[in-house]
Amino acid sequence: MEEIKLQIKDLNVFFGEKQVLHQINLNIPANKVTAIIGPSGCGKSTLLRSINRMNDFLEDVRVEGEIIFDGSNIYDESVDPVVVRRRIGMVFQVPNPFPKSIFENVAYGLRIQGWKDKKAIEEQVVKSLQAAALWDEVKDRLHSSAFDLSGGQRQRLCIARAIAVEPEILLMDEPASALDPIATARVEELIRSLIEKYTIVLVTHNMQEAARTSDYTAFLLLGRLIEFGLTNQIFTNPQKKETEDYLTGRFG
Repeated sequence: MEEIKLQIKDLNVFFGEKQVLHQINLNIPANKVTAIIGPSGCGKSTLLRSINRMNDFLEDVRVEGEIIFDGSNIYDESVDPVVVRRRIGMVFQVPNPFPKSIFENVAYGLRIQGWKDKKAIEEQVVKSLQAAALWDEVKDRLHSSAFDLSGGQRQRLCIARAIAVEPEILLMDEPASALDPIATARVEELIRSLIEKYTIVLVTHNMQEAARTSDYTAFLLLGRLIEFGLTNQIFTNPQKKETEDYLTGRFG
């Protein structure tokens, strides 16, 4: 049996009067990549953002149900969403480095957390850049602007920034969709290497990417979870007709 890192129970999400997610029940296994696939507008990003309470920033959002992480519901009133977001990091679709140096981008979260020791910060920055497979490309220009990097390098910098604060779960919202094929391959390779340490939830509209990088796949349609299972099984032997129709390109 896989260890379960996160349990989503009867999750409903409303934006105003509109219900975007309906009764989602999903167990996210530890140290695996779980891909969330489905057509545009099916609720993939809303589900991802529910996992670290990023939807809290949107107006008129209502969440029902539970997301159990480390024994408690992250939506419980006693839970600090800032702590949740520190332990459940996020990488966005468009690489969004800060207007700072490469070094300061990675060090940013550490400083926010109150790290003061210069040497410890330096070591953590180096370690994070190495983990994000970027160190060899930037080690001689750590103090130049992050905006000097290519798109693929910027995305790996954002991954380094996310893992510098050592979250337990990493959420990725279409992290390679804005990248060229070579940069995409680097990011996919990186995702596979990170599961030794992290549990990864990946939203992607790219079926090949889901097949190549994930261990488990969840298929969403119109805000409902249609099917969840091992990626290989979902892609080769889907149990639901809607899943098969989507994977064979009949819609989406």
